[in-house]
Amino acid sequence: MTTNRFAIALLALAPALTVHGDEAPPPPQGVFIGKGQVGFLSSRGNSDAESLNANIDVLRYDGPWKNEIYAGGLYGKNSGIVSAERWETWGQSNYTISGDLFVFGGLRYEHDLFDGFQYQASVTGGLGYKLINTDDTKLTVQAGAGYRRLRPETIDKDASGAVIARTPLEATGEAIATAGVDFSHAFSKTTVFTNKFLTEAGSSNTLLRDDLALTVKMSDKLALSVGYGIKDNTKPPAPLKKLDTVASVNLVFGF
Repeated sequence: MTTNRFAIALLALAPALTVHGDEAPPPPQGVFIGKGQVGFLSSRGNSDAESLNANIDVLRYDGPWKNEIYAGGLYGKNSGIVSAERWETWGQSNYTISGDLFVFGGLRYEHDLFDGFQYQASVTGGLGYKLINTDDTKLTVQAGAGYRRLRPETIDKDASGAVIARTPLEATGEAIATAGVDFSHAFSKTTVFTNKFLTEAGSSNTLLRDDLALTVKMSDKLALSVGYGIKDNTKPPAPLKKLDTVASVNLVFGF
């Protein structure tokens, strides 16, 4: 199933490999730029549900360096029972070696109360390449290796689905391989599609993340975004599900 999803994602990106266009202008230097977004959903009726997600993504270019920091969180309730609670933060620095080739180093930490891992923390490094870098279309791939520390936990729930007990298991550390794909395409000056894929593969668990979003600008600083995220942990403690999906509608603000 996971292989099929990844293959479909790559096939969806394949047409972009033939895109031609003007080279993108250089980004602004020496200033912080980025975006934040927030989404909230509340429904009442036969069942009550609430969810909130928010994140901020900041980057800065200094000559051959690109530094990016991200922080985000998700919280959800269904019929008064907390059903989702996650926050994560990561940072990555890229150094351009020549043209479109760069080296990278990254740190990532994730805390999810419902995926079967109390935390997953990693440090990685490797090489990346900008396959496409035009005004309308950008496609960057990267691959490398690193080290990950994770701590699984078993979760017990009652008949209503509420968590009644958590039992942390032994934390372990392991070498991992990592790969990422960052794709974006502007259909017009106001409409942009993005797809970010990340995997961290180790003997204890393989994490796969794929986040898609369609963003429509309302002004220079504000936009609306519809997103869909997939997270797959291949070896969570039983009987937890491997696959989590999140759909969201967000207000995006740029700075």
